[in-house]
Amino acid sequence: MSDPRYQVDVSVVTHYLADQSQPEHDRFAFAYTITVQNNGEQPARLMSRHWVITDGDGHVEEVRGAGVVGQQPLIDAGKSHTYSSGTVMTTKVGTMQGSYAMVASDGKHFEAIIKPFRLAVPGALH
Repeated sequence: MSDPRYQVDVSVVTHYLADQSQPEHDRFAFAYTITVQNNGEQPARLMSRHWVITDGDGHVEEVRGAGVVGQQPLIDAGKSHTYSSGTVMTTKVGTMQGSYAMVASDGKHFEAIIKPFRLAVPGALH
């Protein structure tokens, strides 16, 4: 069971970007908006990200980097941080999942898990 002092939940909303996609060239662009909700008892800073992106053909790309969209936000207990970003895939359907490395104000390092979510061109799935 996780320590309630360090509880960060992640929610995701995705959108297909038809105007930035080129299906005839196997280019499918997606945007995602992430909300990082600090439900713990300690303020926590989002230090880095680790993404695992899997396209519809099973090809996996891992992305690691500092912060999110150039920021390492400090999220107070009971507050959230929302940002938008995107990715391009060569298939109409794929998934993303990963984690954020967090540091609480008391110095405790912990992970915020990003559960798998789907990226799909509308109508690509039944």
